[in-house]
Amino acid sequence: MSGAQQGQQVTHSGFVAIVGRPNVGKSTLLNRMVGQKVAIVSSRPQTTRNRVLGVLTKGECQMVFLDTPGLHAPKNKLGDFMMRQADSAVRSVDLAVLVVEPSDKTEEAELAVLRRCGCPVLLAINKIDTVKKETLLSVIAAYAAVFDFAAVVPISALTGEGVEELWQELASRLEEGPAFFPEDAVTDQTERQLVAEFIREKALRTLDKEVPHGIAVEIETFEQKSEDLVHIGAVIYCEKESHKGIIIGKGGSMLKKIASAARTDMERLLGCRVYLEVFVKVKLNWRQSDAFLKNMGYVE
Repeated sequence: MSGAQQGQQVTHSGFVAIVGRPNVGKSTLLNRMVGQKVAIVSSRPQTTRNRVLGVLTKGECQMVFLDTPGLHAPKNKLGDFMMRQADSAVRSVDLAVLVVEPSDKTEEAELAVLRRCGCPVLLAINKIDTVKKETLLSVIAAYAAVFDFAAVVPISALTGEGVEELWQELASRLEEGPAFFPEDAVTDQTERQLVAEFIREKALRTLDKEVPHGIAVEIETFEQKSEDLVHIGAVIYCEKESHKGIIIGKGGSMLKKIASAARTDMERLLGCRVYLEVFVKVKLNWRQSDAFLKNMGYVE
């Protein structure tokens, strides 16, 4: 992450919501902005469940980004919670960025959240490395016809193209104000929250069909055994007994694959070796359980 330059004091700051449909690259953009992985990323829609906060302090500016769940029609209480998170974010920030793919088809979910924004909204057209200029111009025209954006910035969150220009557009619109977080902060998430999300991310990338959306991860133990070793015990909850077998895999092969990939990210985050134990438990229809959702932190 690029911290504030030595000797400079933050004089402009603000909260920025990143909104958009599922799988348009919001979390990838957040990670690219702050220069570190603070939000999990997968090719599956609706990966982000809570608002994920990322902090970028650069020069005299500090931006606090809120990566919100993808805009979609909810099908259960977890989905309802996710949409309330997105709606709450756009009502309480100083700036918003609508991230879209290079398609000229606007959707009502996007327009509805734009109408509720009480702040300037910038349009970030992502994945421009996948389309021709003519397509990009068509997308710009389509979105300009339905909303008065403060700025339109074509970007590739994956390669970084246009991201600096987006930062400059945001920085030019920040109000005067002090820093909300220390200059070296990149997120408000705890290490326990981050490692739980790393496990969920690897499951999202590894498992098939509906199973990934029916899982939740809880960290039961997080112990610093020595200066160079952390012991982490985690539970993956799923909604059906048949899903448990899929997650574990033949001879435990699938669970080992998920845990091994997650451990790599954990060791990078924590800067030491990680001994990781992961178990799988069935919690029937947990996405419809108010008590379980609250216990897992899915609360307003």
